[in-house]
Amino acid sequence: MSADSPTPTPMHAIPPAAIERPARETIEALKHIGSATAAGELNRLGFRNCTIVGPVPWSPGTTAVGPALTLQFLPKRPDVYDDAEYVAPERQLHRHVLYQAAPGDVVVVDARGEMTSGVFGEMMMTYFKGRGGAGVVIDGCLRDIAEIKKLGLGLWLRGATPNFHTQTVQFPAAINVPIACGGALVLPGDVIVADDDGAVVVPRPALEQLVERAGAHAEWEEFSRLRLSQGGDLRKYYPLTDEARAEYEAWKKESHP
Repeated sequence: MSADSPTPTPMHAIPPAAIERPARETIEALKHIGSATAAGELNRLGFRNCTIVGPVPWSPGTTAVGPALTLQFLPKRPDVYDDAEYVAPERQLHRHVLYQAAPGDVVVVDARGEMTSGVFGEMMMTYFKGRGGAGVVIDGCLRDIAEIKKLGLGLWLRGATPNFHTQTVQFPAAINVPIACGGALVLPGDVIVADDDGAVVVPRPALEQLVERAGAHAEWEEFSRLRLSQGGDLRKYYPLTDEARAEYEAWKKESHP
């Protein structure tokens, strides 16, 4: 910064308390349903804007289900933020969201769809993986992507860039606050269900209903899939009709006593 430049106003508040995480058994139950079933059942429960649009799977075959830690980026302005990559590292709030990570957590980032800012790099993601993190959903980019892919984390991103996080137009401004990621509202502690179809936000108030409804949905779909693979009538078995209900109940009693 030059002598004539304004002195940045601090925007690095003390990070808030750790998020409230759902019971482990709830998370485990959601791991069996997939993002497509989650999105469909949430829609039927009245939650119609829970799919994160923009970030796409960069780790094929990987599923991540866990509570959301949130990170918000804002546009840079010299009177507010003018730090370089390694200046005062503890003022860099993207570090602090990782400090709060627990096994199974998913970091969700409102990076404003910015394609010139690498929110995290290899070292940060190595640390996150070491803490047991499950994955990241970023409305923006990572850098060091080849090395990060080797870590086995779930990755849902808009892209990759060689730039570090504050190199161009934005800076990390807040953690564990409500954010918009890919057009969906994400609150700290909401549950993310992400797989090859994309990432879905499960609001905390909908968790128990979703587990109950999605479990039943997955069970009748298992039966329907079997019948369809045997040449059964699509009109009868998908969705499951009243005509097939007795057959399904008998199958369930035999297969899942």
